[in-house]
Amino acid sequence: MATYPFTSALITGASSGIGESMANLLGQAGVATVLVARRTERLEQLADRYPGFEVLTADLNSTDDLATVVERIGSETDAIDLVVNNAGFGTSGMFHELDPDRLDDEIRLNVRALTRLAHAALRAMIPRGRGFLLNVSSMASFQPAPKLAVYAATKAYVTNLTESLHEETRGTGVHVTALCPGLTKTEFQSVSNSEAYASSYPAFAWLKVGDVAATGLADVAKGRALSIPGALYKGMSMAAGVTPRGLTRRLSSLVQRTAK
Repeated sequence: MATYPFTSALITGASSGIGESMANLLGQAGVATVLVARRTERLEQLADRYPGFEVLTADLNSTDDLATVVERIGSETDAIDLVVNNAGFGTSGMFHELDPDRLDDEIRLNVRALTRLAHAALRAMIPRGRGFLLNVSSMASFQPAPKLAVYAATKAYVTNLTESLHEETRGTGVHVTALCPGLTKTEFQSVSNSEAYASSYPAFAWLKVGDVAATGLADVAKGRALSIPGALYKGMSMAAGVTPRGLTRRLSSLVQRTAK
C-alpha cells in the first residue's frame, strides 16, 4: 500500500476512470478525500468504501457549482493538501462537422474550470507554504491530433500552464505537476466517440488506469513537473521535443487516417 505526504485531497471527475482510481488509492492510504463529479450515486458508492470521504456533486460548467468547489478548496477550517484537476472530456471527428456548443463545453471544462480550480488551490496553498496540485493533461498535449483537435489544444494549454505554475511555485513548498498519460482505457473513448478506431491501436500501447493513477500521485508527491506513465510514452515525449513540427503534424495525421 502506497503512502503519501498529503492528508486530505479533492478530486474532480472522481466518478470514473483515472479520478476514481486515484480516489481508491487515496482511500486505501487513509487520505480524506472530497469527491467531485456530476453523478452523485457513483460518488456515494465510492465514498461508502472509505472513512473521511466527502461527496460534492457539481457540474463544473455551471458557474454556481464551480464557485462551490472553489470555496471548498479555499476553506481555512478544513484545508485541502492535494487538488487533482481530472475532470475533462474530448470530442472526436472532423472539426467542421462537430457541434460547436459541445466544443464550447469542452473548452470551458478542460480550460476554464481547471484554471479557476488551479488558481483557488494555489491561492490557498502558497500562504500555508505547503500543498500539491495535479492537473491531468495528456500525451496529446505534445503534438497536433487531427480529429481530436480541440481536445489536444486544451491539453496543450493544461501542460503549458502547469509547467509555468511549477516554476512559479518553486521554493514555496507547493508542488505542481501535469499528468500526461497516453492511451488509457476509460470512459473517455465512449464520451469522445472514438471507440470505433481505438481498437486499431496495439495492446502494448494501452496503459492500465490504475498504473496511470498511481504514477500521477507518486510524481506529484515527488514534486515533478511532468508525470508521463509508461516507458513507451516517456520515449515519445522526448522525441516530440526534437522532431520537426511539420513531420510531427504529418505523422499525427497519418495515424488518425489509419486508425479507423
